[in-house]
Amino acid sequence: MAEFTVRNTSAARVAADRADVWRALTDPDLLPHLTPYLRRIDADGDRWTWHLTRIPLLGAVVAPSFTEVMTFDEPGTIVFEHDPERTDEKAGVSGRYRLAEASFATDLRIDLGITVDLPFPRAAGPAVRTAMRGVVAAMGSRFSSNLVRHLGA
Repeated sequence: MAEFTVRNTSAARVAADRADVWRALTDPDLLPHLTPYLRRIDADGDRWTWHLTRIPLLGAVVAPSFTEVMTFDEPGTIVFEHDPERTDEKAGVSGRYRLAEASFATDLRIDLGITVDLPFPRAAGPAVRTAMRGVVAAMGSRFSSNLVRHLGA
């Protein structure tokens, strides 16, 4: 087992009011309907445990759950860090969403670092990170489409 990390950044202009985008991104019941592979979120105050479905990756299958400490600075920033008390978890994400007013729209910037402990040797890092980037990119693309559809944008 070795730990692998990938980072994903993206930006988009969403043709929706910032308050509506904010509500969608802070709704733990809605997010699993928008996000591929996300089965559910258990929200307990500022601690959200994200439960993913089985994700195929280079012949292995992972189904991680991880707890994030969420910080909400409405209406502009959502910050999340893997809960440092959850040393038993094999995955975690750290990152930030930034929402800014734009002309009849919302500028949305996402910056995520995803870390997963996987059953591959450290030497397989380039192949593992390439596969992880592919999964994350596909998830992000579908999430974006689903969010836009949900907002009617």
